[in-house]
Amino acid sequence: MKNKPPYAIESVDHALHLASLLQQEGPLRVTDAADRLDVSASTAHRLLAMLVYRDFAEQQPDRRYRAGRVLRPTPVSEAPIALLRRIALPHLRRLVERVQESANLMVMAGPEVRFIATAECEQVLRVGDRAGRSLPTHLTSGGKAILAALPAEELTALYRGCDQVDLPRLRRELGLVRKRGFAINDQSTETGLTALGMRVDGPSGTPAAAVSLALPSARFDRDALATWIGAVSATVAAIEADLAAG
Repeated sequence: MKNKPPYAIESVDHALHLASLLQQEGPLRVTDAADRLDVSASTAHRLLAMLVYRDFAEQQPDRRYRAGRVLRPTPVSEAPIALLRRIALPHLRRLVERVQESANLMVMAGPEVRFIATAECEQVLRVGDRAGRSLPTHLTSGGKAILAALPAEELTALYRGCDQVDLPRLRRELGLVRKRGFAINDQSTETGLTALGMRVDGPSGTPAAAVSLALPSARFDRDALATWIGAVSATVAAIEADLAAG
């Protein structure tokens, strides 16, 4: 289970986080970067200047910064990232207050999910901030919740020729996800981490994102599963209602 190192170098963390934002979400102004990292505009400007120097970023004619040539091209999510994050974060925080475990919001971009928001719990042993990270869709709880809603032909097209995915087995697992209404990731992405995920539908009824509740596997208790799923379901319903209201 990966959490922030106890002696983290904050400037390095900020630079890496900023690079991932440029890669995954597109061009940013200096003020946008400062807001996302919770730093001053002058600090954001210095971080961006260093990324430009190392070809992780480049400045456009409109003075915004975009991903540079060093960052590999990745599929772009069609989800409205900024809107999803703004709407979901208050609900994620309320979910964390209720169950005292960390919560995430993620979107699917091809064979990966991108974590776009995290609300951390305050327990000493906890799952840390995942914002900016990408993981294989078929291994994460939220990713499986989204995949379970895809048409069969779209799922086949997504994983055709992918040796890392046993498609018949994945189809069986997604059938169980559809029946239950939620998905579980039991240490498939990180040793010592268990997560529960549910899909968030947009106003059109198509999957827009997913919410996951992530906790140390040592605290996973099947007797608490109904309580956790009920809390996640209420959070998903609240996010969907706010998305529908615009």
